[in-house]
Amino acid sequence: MAQISPHPAPRTISEVVTALAAIVRQCEQTRHRAGYFAALYRRMTVAVAEGIRAGAFDDGPRMERLDLVFAGRYLSAWQAYGQQAACTASWKYAFDGCRAQPLIVLQQLLLGINTHINLDLAIAAATVAPGPRIHALEADFNRINAVISSLFDDVQQCLEQVWFPMRWLRRVAATQQTDVLNFSIGAARKTAWANAVLLAQMSPAQQQAHIVAMDAAVLNVARRISNPGPWSAALLRLIRATEYDDVARTIRLIDTTQVG
Repeated sequence: MAQISPHPAPRTISEVVTALAAIVRQCEQTRHRAGYFAALYRRMTVAVAEGIRAGAFDDGPRMERLDLVFAGRYLSAWQAYGQQAACTASWKYAFDGCRAQPLIVLQQLLLGINTHINLDLAIAAATVAPGPRIHALEADFNRINAVISSLFDDVQQCLEQVWFPMRWLRRVAATQQTDVLNFSIGAARKTAWANAVLLAQMSPAQQQAHIVAMDAAVLNVARRISNPGPWSAALLRLIRATEYDDVARTIRLIDTTQVG
C-alpha cells in the first residue's frame, strides 16, 4: 500500500483542515480511494469552522474542542493504518474497503461516515462533555450531524448527475430507514448520541469496555454496507460499472462539489 505521511496532532481547526487537505492531495497522487472520505471530511470541517465563526453553535469554543478530538481520532487511525499499526476494527475495515473491494463511491464514503459518527463522534462528545455536562451538548451534537448529512446529500446529488444509475438509490441523508446501502445518517446520529450519554457517565475502565463493544457493532454495520443482499448487490454492480476509473478525478469531484 502507499506510504502514508505522519500527521502531528492538530491544535486548531485550521490545522485540522490543513492535515485533511494533505491527505486529500496524497490520495490524489497515489490514487487511493480513502481520499473520497477525506475530501468529504475536509469540506465538513471547513463548514463547521464557518459555523463557529458565524455563531451557529451554542458554544463555539466547546465545538472547536469537540472538532479537534473528533478529527484527531480519524487522523490517528489513518496514520496507524498507514504504518500497519493497530487501529479500531471498524476503521481498518473502512480503509481495507478502499483498497480491496469493488465498492461504489457512496459505499466507501459511508464506511467512513459510519465509523466516524457511530464510534468517533460518540467518544469525542463524551470526552469534551463528561458527566452531566453531556446533556448541554446535545443541540450542537445534532448540528454537527446536520452538517455531515447536508454535505453528503450534496455529494450524492452530484454523483447522481454524473452516474445516472445512482439515481435509483434512495437518498441516504434524507431517510431514517435503511435502504440499498443499509445505512441512515439519521439513525447513526441517534445511536451515537445514546452511546455518548452512556460513555459520559462511565468510569475509564467501563468506557474502554464499552468502546470495544461499540467498535464491534460499528464493524457489523460496515459489513452490511459492503455486502448488501443479492438484489442490492446487482444494482451496485451496475453503478460501479458506470463510475470513473480515475480515482483522482473522483476525489476532486467530491472535494469541489457545489449543488445549488
